[in-house]
Amino acid sequence: MFCFVLIVSNDSSPMEVELETSWFLQCLHAYFCFFLIFTLISVLPLLSLLFSLLPRPKLWCTCEICHTYLNMSWSKQFDNLCDWYTHLLKNSPGNTIHIHVLGNTITANPDNVEYMLKTRFENFPKGKPFSLILGDFLGRGIFNVDGDSWRFQKKMASLELGKLSIKSFAFEIINCEIKDRLIPLLSSFAASQKEQHRVLDLQDVFRRFSFDTMCRFSFGLDPKCLELSLPMSKFATAFDLASKLSAERAMTAFPLVWKLKRALNLGSEKQLKKAIKIIHILAKEVIRQRRKMGFLAHNDLLSRFMCTINDETYLRDVVISFLLAGRDTVASGLTSLFWLLAKHPNVESEIRREADRVLGKNQELTSFGEMKELHYLQAAVYESMRLYPPIQFDSKFCVDDDILPDGSLLRRGTRVTYHPYAMGRIEEIWGPDCLEFKPERWLKDDGVFSPENPFKYPVFQAGFRVCLGKEIALLELKSVALSLLRSFQIQLATRPHPTLRFSPGLTATLSGGLPVLIREREVAPA
Repeated sequence: MFCFVLIVSNDSSPMEVELETSWFLQCLHAYFCFFLIFTLISVLPLLSLLFSLLPRPKLWCTCEICHTYLNMSWSKQFDNLCDWYTHLLKNSPGNTIHIHVLGNTITANPDNVEYMLKTRFENFPKGKPFSLILGDFLGRGIFNVDGDSWRFQKKMASLELGKLSIKSFAFEIINCEIKDRLIPLLSSFAASQKEQHRVLDLQDVFRRFSFDTMCRFSFGLDPKCLELSLPMSKFATAFDLASKLSAERAMTAFPLVWKLKRALNLGSEKQLKKAIKIIHILAKEVIRQRRKMGFLAHNDLLSRFMCTINDETYLRDVVISFLLAGRDTVASGLTSLFWLLAKHPNVESEIRREADRVLGKNQELTSFGEMKELHYLQAAVYESMRLYPPIQFDSKFCVDDDILPDGSLLRRGTRVTYHPYAMGRIEEIWGPDCLEFKPERWLKDDGVFSPENPFKYPVFQAGFRVCLGKEIALLELKSVALSLLRSFQIQLATRPHPTLRFSPGLTATLSGGLPVLIREREVAPA
């Protein structure tokens, strides 16, 4: 941009000053006219291009659902958007609704979920609109691509994550982080003489824990976010912001708004750009350090990918996808689990009794295999995620005109969303006690854990895109839960609200965190 500077000397006459000022104002006026014309010429083609990229939902709709969505009047009755969606889906024939202004069909029907994720999988990819929304953040990572790129990353990840050696490696890292950092941190809070100093935001702790373990497991590097000083991580902060702002893109009824803001580098899009820049710099540094240290003899996932991939940008996107998969989802699952356990002490007691019976009193887990014998713990974790899935909904885009099993008509380009959060609250799926936290629903008469149809419980997705890190995630969730419940008494520091309140994001995050009161548990005699 040009900068005009008017310099007037001390010995200039009034007439000269006036002429110089007049000349300056004329130049300034001409400059702004030129700038306005140039901007219009530049922006109009851009606007035309952006309009052509839009999925073309209705720009306005007067139906009750769309009207309620646009003026946010749902918030008068419901704490969260997902609770309003649940209300609509429960009372809709076929458990399917249509948000016309979003061009979005939302379903909580297991038959529809199976049709999307398995029967007609090729007709319901992530799609270009979704890739555009998350493209700046996730790039070409596995969660944001279809076709050959997705198949390649899935094959690579499934080959590695399925190995017993990688599961044992994850078990070692998780237990090391629990013993060396998580337990000492909570002990330091429990030892405080003043009660207010024993209050800790457990959600923040779990996010730090999962960030450390994911970085060590995936990249062989230790960010040390869970040290006693609770240091702030520039990477983690930028990651949180990018996740939040990317999710807001997906929720807007008018995508043109964020696209224009991105084109002009304004507001939230300017913030997102800065956050992603930080993430990219640090992700590249992770790759650089791994190359410097050598990767052929290391067990972490990044090293295994680097043996096959040389593209730095591709590797960067893989790094970011690993973090999104392993950090935010595990932390979310742990946070809701401990909120529920604090409200259901009988479930907590049964978890500890089972551990004493299977492992022995005051005895710790020694191997990955021992975890499989803790059936009630597994049931409690599954039941927690039935009610509070870390990923509350997932969207696909319809390639060709189609009809869902419940009779819903889908036009080409329609966004189709299945809603695990709502599915966990529907009586037709889970029975009249669907709103109760009841781990026993997952156990057979002999007390052995029995999984449900994955299309009825798509918390880990299902079909061809089923979560590849499912076993590692469950190992982490159960290891943390078991260790903390046997070592501490954890109570909610504030009076619990009947329902959880969530902040915007790609994963379920509690608004205000999870403040708890920590006390050491007395060691029971063996």
